[in-house]
Amino acid sequence: MTSKEVEWIVQQDLQHGLISHTLSAGARQLDCLVGRSGIISAAEKREGDGYSPAGRWQLRALFYRDDKIQPPSTGSCDIPVQPITASMGWCDAPHSTCYNQLVSLPFAESHEIMMRDDGLYDIVVALGHNDAPPVAGFGSAIFLHCREAETRSTEGCVALFRDELCWLLANATASQHLTISPS
Repeated sequence: MTSKEVEWIVQQDLQHGLISHTLSAGARQLDCLVGRSGIISAAEKREGDGYSPAGRWQLRALFYRDDKIQPPSTGSCDIPVQPITASMGWCDAPHSTCYNQLVSLPFAESHEIMMRDDGLYDIVVALGHNDAPPVAGFGSAIFLHCREAETRSTEGCVALFRDELCWLLANATASQHLTISPS
């Protein structure tokens, strides 16, 4: 890949009556997962609905498990890179003043734990959905993250196998975005 931006586009595929999703990065096609409910317009996205929001999302921050892997390369993309610690969470409580933000644990309101026991959050890229500013109930914690072989869907994120996510990030450009196309 060159320094010219290559679009990252998530699209739905229908083959032999089965729905799957592909993340295209130039000529490379990567099988990916989206929310268990599919893809919905960002305006219709709601907290806990299981949909991935359609739209063009900036890469806001990269978090990784430094107890498992080295910091992933981010190509020429200048995003903050930070190790995940046991005191990190992500608020998913719509009425919280911290909604859709990184929070310090312990945290009294509903939240996701960033340091998971499985490998899904070994690498997490926070996407710019509903964050400028967050609107209560319109969806939180929309990430690009890892998947495992037995993973079948996400709660609304986009997921790739870790080696494919590392490849994708290593080829990111300065103004990289992830586009989730509506079905």
